[in-house]
Amino acid sequence: MGEQRDTGGPPAHRGRLHRLARKAARPMLAALCGGLPVLIFPTPGWWWFAYVCLVPLLLVLRAAPTPRRAAWLGWWGGIGFLIGVMSWLIPSLGPAIVVLAAFLGVLWAPWGWLVQRLLHGTPDAGRALAAVVLVPTGWLLTETVRSWQYLGGPWGLLGASQYQQHFALRLASVGGVWLDSLLIVAVNTAIVVLLVVWGRSAVAWLTLLGLAAGTVAASVWAPVPHATGRTAAIGVVQPGIGVANDAVSDRTVKGEQLTATLAAGHPDLVLWGESSVSFDLDARPDLAARLARLSAATGTDLLVNVDAIRPGKGGIYKSSVLVGPQGLTGQRYDKIRLVPFGEYIPLRPVLGWVADLSKAAAVDRRRGSGPVVMTVPTRDGGSLRVGPLICFESAFPDMSRALARDGAQVILVQSATPTFQDTWAPEQHASLAALRAAETGRPVVQATLTGVSVAYDASGRQVGQSLGKDASAATTYTVPLVTGSTLYDRWGNWVPAGSALVLLLSGAAWAVTVRRGRPRS
Repeated sequence: MGEQRDTGGPPAHRGRLHRLARKAARPMLAALCGGLPVLIFPTPGWWWFAYVCLVPLLLVLRAAPTPRRAAWLGWWGGIGFLIGVMSWLIPSLGPAIVVLAAFLGVLWAPWGWLVQRLLHGTPDAGRALAAVVLVPTGWLLTETVRSWQYLGGPWGLLGASQYQQHFALRLASVGGVWLDSLLIVAVNTAIVVLLVVWGRSAVAWLTLLGLAAGTVAASVWAPVPHATGRTAAIGVVQPGIGVANDAVSDRTVKGEQLTATLAAGHPDLVLWGESSVSFDLDARPDLAARLARLSAATGTDLLVNVDAIRPGKGGIYKSSVLVGPQGLTGQRYDKIRLVPFGEYIPLRPVLGWVADLSKAAAVDRRRGSGPVVMTVPTRDGGSLRVGPLICFESAFPDMSRALARDGAQVILVQSATPTFQDTWAPEQHASLAALRAAETGRPVVQATLTGVSVAYDASGRQVGQSLGKDASAATTYTVPLVTGSTLYDRWGNWVPAGSALVLLLSGAAWAVTVRRGRPRS
């Protein structure tokens, strides 16, 4: 009597650990599901997976007990997504990438709230219709805000994964990469609706049919630029700095050696990669003269890239500099949009500590004042107007559009990714050139220090063979020149603007409905 029996229950601390594990399971699941889209980008390149990659995360969010809990899980999903698509930054940021992802992941919290409100339980036709409209536009608004250059820029946009698909490139010519992202999220949302109602949703089926019909219509009827009959031959130099078996350490010298091999191909311009010259050419007239002699010997201008302190300016600039047979032509473009943490630290007084934990920029580089279109003489006695972008800038659809509208016939990208050579970043960065070509209806040629160098014609189709990460070589890409403009050239970012308007009007209508539905006292 009075003797306590052992019920086999766990100790108190073990019970607390069990409860903690259960509490953390769903956020961890949301983060894991949020990271799945990394598989749709190069190098895995599972482009088809894009149309179901958000389904697991959507199911986790709709199963949240409350909208507030869904917002919390949406934040975790955003963290997982950002760590996945920005994993190439880990060599530079180290553990700080978790802090960065946690900061930016907050943008996904309202989207998580929205998903739960529209998809919880068994959605009727009204909620299903609202979901297939508002969930994609909500995601797109999140993508748009995150794409602000001071928040990291538009890296890892879902639509960019479709760079090899003809239908997606045609959609990009209409609404930019944003229209491809909208399509992807709409398909994922419709699939979730079908899953939760066991396939019995006319709204979801009609949505999928409507998306397919709209995609076909855009592929067939969207205007395309017209060929002029002229071509431009762009020589690309890739020194291969960072390749283990390359004995040449001076990238400028290696660039000169490779450029000399292009003379027989008679290019209209020779393009070097980012940071291919480490000295300001105004301060090094001997180097400028050496490059001028190389230009004369090859019979073409050189577009090199200078990463150096500029005398009189008191700072480091990254600049595209055109050199001709007579020396510096005076045509220069200074990089406008810098890589956060790689080339500057945002809010350095607050976030400067990141440099102590990572390889983030010790000194902030300076920004240029605006885009520049350069005029290059060609071998046939004519001229070619080219618009340079430097590395990270090719991720921004509006920058290539601005160059096309300013008259650029070819868009040139100078890049360098040796820091991220062992990641998926070089392949993913090269793929962006296809989207920029399709959006603007202008050929895009990219030259890098260590790969991947590549060229695309005005419709986004690859021209010739790319130079991979193991190549130290030079090649000439001949791209057809075109005239005319795409709908994206004319209308710009109408898809993000329209999405914001749809969400604003829907929010206003919901607020009015809630207000009218409140019982009077």
